[in-house]
Amino acid sequence: MSRIFEYIIGITGLLVSAGLVGWGFYRMLKASYDPWKMAFKWAVTIPFIIACIWFGHKMGPFGPFLIVFMAIILSIMWTPHIAETIFSPLTDLFDGGSREPDKKPLYSVAIAKRKRGLPLEAIMELRKELAKYPNDFEGVMLLASVQAEEMQDLPGAEITLNNFCHSKKAGPKLVTAALTQLADWQLKLAVDVEAARAALQKIIERYPETEQALQAEQRIAHLVEAEKNLLGTHDRQAVYLPTGAKNIGLMDSTEFLKPKEIEPGQLAAAHVKHLEAHPHDSEVREKLATIYARDFQRLDLATLELAQLINETRHSPKQIAGWLNLLANFQIELGADIATVRATLEQIVERFPKLPLAEITQRRLERINSELKGREQAATGIKMGTYEQNVGLKYGRPGGR
Repeated sequence: MSRIFEYIIGITGLLVSAGLVGWGFYRMLKASYDPWKMAFKWAVTIPFIIACIWFGHKMGPFGPFLIVFMAIILSIMWTPHIAETIFSPLTDLFDGGSREPDKKPLYSVAIAKRKRGLPLEAIMELRKELAKYPNDFEGVMLLASVQAEEMQDLPGAEITLNNFCHSKKAGPKLVTAALTQLADWQLKLAVDVEAARAALQKIIERYPETEQALQAEQRIAHLVEAEKNLLGTHDRQAVYLPTGAKNIGLMDSTEFLKPKEIEPGQLAAAHVKHLEAHPHDSEVREKLATIYARDFQRLDLATLELAQLINETRHSPKQIAGWLNLLANFQIELGADIATVRATLEQIVERFPKLPLAEITQRRLERINSELKGREQAATGIKMGTYEQNVGLKYGRPGGR
């Protein structure tokens, strides 16, 4: 029984060894620039080595000379391959080596036909590539772009993008990019605010409480304004200009000719009303904080508005650092003590210690004393206007502010 077991072990080892040797030969042939030439060399080398060993054993004292002759012949045959194996890690850095390039779709033909004004042919080429590489993002977006822009087939483009968004390959960033592009086409090509809002709403529903959802909410907040701009470009109305003032050179003053600026109170009220409908519009909230600080000298109200932006974790570190710096500027301008300003700026260092923002803020903290003195000197002699101090509190702000 033990003899049979030994035979089995021996045969198994022999098969494994043969398999490893065969796999090594296969990899070597596959990596070679000329596999047939490599195979021929192996076919010559193995019998040549066996013959030299056999004749060397028979020739007695002349055997070593035959071995030297065999070594010279083999070195001539195999030196190029040995050198290639040794130096290939270095040369691969420059020429890419023998590794096969990654297979990827080619859209050059479709793009060329699109540029030549052949959208149908371009769509056919794109569908051929997408059949081989289903749901490739670049190809899907090219196909939807041709459908929407050249073929004026916005429903077809919407179907293409929706199919991609429901595929397993579609991650949050790709889905957000696709639906945002769809919203842009709905607004630009169809001037359909509701359809654009529906596309952006899908992002919010699919990825709630994420950065993608926050960006979609902010875009929704500006859809009406974008619609007005687009309608203005499509339906330009005649503009009637009033008769200009005569004898302007003889007038004592021309102040009445200057366009009237919107009063800060009215502008703040408009921003408050907008934020009640779109509380995540960071652009408008920053403008409102600036009006509170610069026009009404209300650091407390400006701080409340900026705090909502700063404490929203879905904003990027760069945005949060920008608002903290802006708050520090308001604190310096409106006479806050140095400890308050430092505490504001130190939040950047504490929250983002590994980002360049922390280093930049640290440098500002080192010169904050001179910055405060400079602002104090600049503020000397400046007389500020008098405004309603509770603006914003009387406009029904959310949260009872």
